[in-house]
Amino acid sequence: MDLWVVILVGVLALVAGVALGFFIARQYMMSYLKKNPPINEQMLRAMMMQMGQKPSQKKINQMLKAMNNQMK
Repeated sequence: MDLWVVILVGVLALVAGVALGFFIARQYMMSYLKKNPPINEQMLRAMMMQMGQKPSQKKINQMLKAMNNQMK
């Protein structure tokens, strides 16, 4: 009977640790991406120039807004 209790406590601790680790890592990555977005206005402008387009500020703002909406 004592062996079952030990196994049950071990499995519960393992599941709780995995769940807690997942949520902590998820929260850390969300805050990291908010502080350091993967693409900004200068990067987008350079990318469009490399593709041969002359980006207007309006088009850059539209693309940034679309990217931000997609991340939410």
